[in-house]
Amino acid sequence: MKILIVGGAGMVGQKLAARLAVDGRLGNQDISELTLFDVVPADQPAAGFRINVATGDISEMSTSAELVASQPDVIFHLAAIVSGEAEADFDKGYRINLDGTRHLFDAVRVIPNYVPRIVFTSSIAVFGAPFPDSIPDDFHNTPLTSYGTQKTIGELLLNDFTRRGTMDGISIRLPTICVRPGRPNKAASGFFSNIIREPLAGHEAVLPVDDSVRHWHASPRAAVEFLRHAATIDGAELGNRRSLTLPGISVTVGEQIEALRRIAGDKVVARIRRQPDEAITQMVSGWPQRFNATRAQALGFKAEQSFDEIIKVHLEDELKGIIR
Repeated sequence: MKILIVGGAGMVGQKLAARLAVDGRLGNQDISELTLFDVVPADQPAAGFRINVATGDISEMSTSAELVASQPDVIFHLAAIVSGEAEADFDKGYRINLDGTRHLFDAVRVIPNYVPRIVFTSSIAVFGAPFPDSIPDDFHNTPLTSYGTQKTIGELLLNDFTRRGTMDGISIRLPTICVRPGRPNKAASGFFSNIIREPLAGHEAVLPVDDSVRHWHASPRAAVEFLRHAATIDGAELGNRRSLTLPGISVTVGEQIEALRRIAGDKVVARIRRQPDEAITQMVSGWPQRFNATRAQALGFKAEQSFDEIIKVHLEDELKGIIR
């Protein structure tokens, strides 16, 4: 089996690559080749199969054509400009998130008799307020950000290309992935991770919103499992509805902080500094808070059951259990 990860240098892409390298298999098939593509070189994990590292601009049609020329069996499309940056730079957001996706799908479409499984990472940003208390699977897409709009269009393209038989696609609407390792990025949702990651590492974190803000989360470990499962699920089980809202845990910022207190104590929580930011608060107010992900759960997708679990995953996977 040949696998391509578009966005292979990103956090989730690197964790997925590492897991595939350890397993050597995806589903019931051995991996023969893995290609990691991004705008910067990805780290290459040790593996018992060939790994290629490629760089380029996904918004260029020629780049996508080169990536799929070897006809990978599974394509994970993870590459995107994150929410805050897509909102701040309209042209860049549409160039990468929309044009890049369309070019990748088109590059697959023009190869005769080639129908790969494509896993497209969408987002809960495809939904916009007003929301019911718990958002059902069939809730309408009315995004209130450019990022959400770009992801919605990507879902529609994937569904249409799959309907026409040029790919076997699935769009997975990821919860906000928390706790993200590494340095803060330009995602508007970054503070959800920052207020956990930085205090655990001995650093101060800025909280720009009120404790009452509620959101939908899953860990990086869960994200990798989502991707692996999406790559191997029987397409017939999906039918014509190729987009899935994935399970997660709904908590307020205050509940996040209390989970941190239970695990790490008051000294660590004291490293959170409240500094309200009206722009972020306004953006977050239009985000969904809770989902009823019964369809994805029935199809075998699983996430954590509490935010305490999410913090423990971060401690185990990133900090070796050490709290600073």
